[in-house]
Amino acid sequence: MSRIHRLDRTEVSGELVSLFDKIFSIRGNVPNMFRTMAHRPEIFRTMMAHFDAVLNTGTVPTKLKELIIVRTSQINQTPYCLASHTILARNLGWTDEQLSNLATWPQREDFSPAEKAALKLAETVTRDANSVSDEQFAELQSFYDEGKIVELLCSIGLFNYFNRFNNALRMEPTKPGEGGGAPQPDCAPVVTKA
Repeated sequence: MSRIHRLDRTEVSGELVSLFDKIFSIRGNVPNMFRTMAHRPEIFRTMMAHFDAVLNTGTVPTKLKELIIVRTSQINQTPYCLASHTILARNLGWTDEQLSNLATWPQREDFSPAEKAALKLAETVTRDANSVSDEQFAELQSFYDEGKIVELLCSIGLFNYFNRFNNALRMEPTKPGEGGGAPQPDCAPVVTKA
């Protein structure tokens, strides 16, 4: 059970109502993590803008971003992020077999050398960002320009942040329809300062 009450549309006001409606229209729910962050509207608004910029802009294909997000979330053992991003990755063309056995990517022939370099980056940064060697970085540069490297690192960094946030709060995966209407039972409401 989540440790912090997740706000529903009926519990937010002003600009956040519009943001909840936008998210609900795209996803069919308002993810529990977003509903939890809504306790602090400025964090929620800026997090949503950053989330959108990292995942929906740039030149790295969304398919690759989702692959490294899944690997990052596997390493961090984050059921919350894996529940949605494994589905997104599958919908973008990664197979169940690839995703279920993603830890064996170095031995697999169904990932390109560029994809393997991105997966290696995800693993290295998630486990110890200080251990990205000059050799590893040179290999990465052989496939990706500086802007793409920034995108890859932002995707990995964003989901290390989300993974830790969700793991600490024992965030439960979001169900269809949640967050868009009447409050859902989840845990005792927590009184917060405005």
